[in-house]
Amino acid sequence: MTGPVLLVSTQGGHLAHLLALRSWWEGRDRLWVCPDTPDVVDRLDGERVVHSHSPTTRNVPNLARNAVLAMRLLREERPSLVVSAGAGVAVPFFVAAWALDIPTVFIEVYDRFDSPTMTGRLCGPFTTRRIVQWQSQLEFYPDARLVGPLL
Repeated sequence: MTGPVLLVSTQGGHLAHLLALRSWWEGRDRLWVCPDTPDVVDRLDGERVVHSHSPTTRNVPNLARNAVLAMRLLREERPSLVVSAGAGVAVPFFVAAWALDIPTVFIEVYDRFDSPTMTGRLCGPFTTRRIVQWQSQLEFYPDARLVGPLL
């Protein structure tokens, strides 16, 4: 891998999923894209963070702002991989990564075992590798790799 790993998330549980992968990412060059919230500031203290526009859920102006941010940041940083567990901020970054031929990994969240998330469905066509945490999630993501609970 040449560029950093780009970890894209919203605050709360989505961020908790990526933090649970610390043993994987802590030895790698990395850059986070997250909103400027107290939760993110506290949990990513000492990390390199670029702030995304929030809220993302059904907010078209912030979707457009995050799309511009994604294209700019991916061109500047040339990450080797984009990883996300959601939520909405992942979509423009996955689309931009796909356009720039950068591999992506989407982690379906722990608490959605009976139906796919909206972000998971939207990111699907732009996802290189999908990871799920429950056997039941394979019903709606048959191409996914089951890793078991991260949290």
